[in-house]
Amino acid sequence: MLSSSILAPLSLILAATVWGLVWYPYRLLEEAGISGSVASLLTYLVGLPVLLLLVDRRRLFERSERGLLLALAFAAGWTNLAYVLAVIHGEVMRVLLLFYLAPLWTVFFARLLLAEKAGRMAYAVIGLSLAGAYVMLSKSGGLPLPTNAAEWLGLSAGVGFALTNVLTRKISSAPIALRSLAVFAGVAVLSALYAMHEGSSPQIVLTLDLQGWWLVLGIALALLLATFTVQYGLARTPANRAIVILLSELVVAAIASRYLADEMMDPREWIGGAMIVAATLFSGQLEQKSEKPHV
Repeated sequence: MLSSSILAPLSLILAATVWGLVWYPYRLLEEAGISGSVASLLTYLVGLPVLLLLVDRRRLFERSERGLLLALAFAAGWTNLAYVLAVIHGEVMRVLLLFYLAPLWTVFFARLLLAEKAGRMAYAVIGLSLAGAYVMLSKSGGLPLPTNAAEWLGLSAGVGFALTNVLTRKISSAPIALRSLAVFAGVAVLSALYAMHEGSSPQIVLTLDLQGWWLVLGIALALLLATFTVQYGLARTPANRAIVILLSELVVAAIASRYLADEMMDPREWIGGAMIVAATLFSGQLEQKSEKPHV
């Protein structure tokens, strides 16, 4: 029987691998005529019955948690939907690096919602993150900003991810299954609203063949696995070590995007990306050593 000291990092690596690869089956569904919003709706709806079986129904009606769970649902819902839309339509590595500006936004949300004051390390994270984004996005003249809708979505997904993490810490007393249910429900609701905004017809799902439905089921199971394994790993791994392990998502995505989508980054983008990764690594030091990691 493997000990938690081995299972915890393995679970984080597994979750990071799932997120580093999940963009590809979503792109396959897009090629089959299923938009990112509809694909997100289908994959997260499939996971909802599983979570409903696992959650304690009595906790669903506790007023003390309802507001925070609702906020968590919408923050995590936008994070996941925006991430899927971004990696479908944008360059995977640029989207992911913009997503990993999350530690920058975490500093502000932690101050606002948890009353955590930013120290010197936090300001170093902010500075390094902004510098990395500047180098990666800067062109010949002009303000360095994301250049297309996919990159803006990746950036906003990182903001949502930061807010999701802070809200999760604020509601850490809620069971994992309940928080996971809030996340999946939030993604399903926002995906449905976004699909309606796009003008997607519900009948589009009838165009999916058997192979497409197997793909939807496979993504749903992978997302459920990633959701539970990352929470298991974070509960048993120091924050500064966990962030290093989770950054393996970038390695997986870099290799996958090179061989599956023939995408490559130029030297300037690699330098800026390295600065953002460094800022993410430093952000692990912001956790107090005596504090138990939250999930």
